[in-house]
Amino acid sequence: MKTAIYPGSFDPVTYGHLDIIGRAAKLFDKLIVLVSTNPAKPDCFFTLEERMDFLKRSFNTLKNPENIEVDTHDGLLVDYFKKREADVIVKGLRAMSDFEAEFQMALVNKDLFYKAETVFLAADVTGTFLSSSMVKQIAMFGGDISAFVPHTILTDIQAKLKIKKQK
Repeated sequence: MKTAIYPGSFDPVTYGHLDIIGRAAKLFDKLIVLVSTNPAKPDCFFTLEERMDFLKRSFNTLKNPENIEVDTHDGLLVDYFKKREADVIVKGLRAMSDFEAEFQMALVNKDLFYKAETVFLAADVTGTFLSSSMVKQIAMFGGDISAFVPHTILTDIQAKLKIKKQK
């Protein structure tokens, strides 16, 4: 059984993330969507619990989410990789700038643990411009984000970002 891990902050989950999740779930027997803390992104708008909930509620947009698990980890990805006896790390790429950063992380992970292979999936054409940061910024200024996030979590995102904007 081939197990893949798709790590990210998912702050919040977008249709771009769900595209990668759906495609990776078809490629592997088991896909673990790992909501992780990223020291480079210390100011998440949504709590860990909210991000995990958003992901789970968003899976209804996928055709066969049965082989997808959501988990969390606070530490090195390779430590979690070893613990779960995973086969591969999945990373989505939107642009060359993503590739440079993700390639560097893939090499470091491989150096830290020789079995940590990384597979890159190119973003769908419609998701190449999409990021969680952009979604948050649009929502904070009252813009329509309904084309970027699943309807099952839309009002939760809008409500929380509206509260943050008022502070």
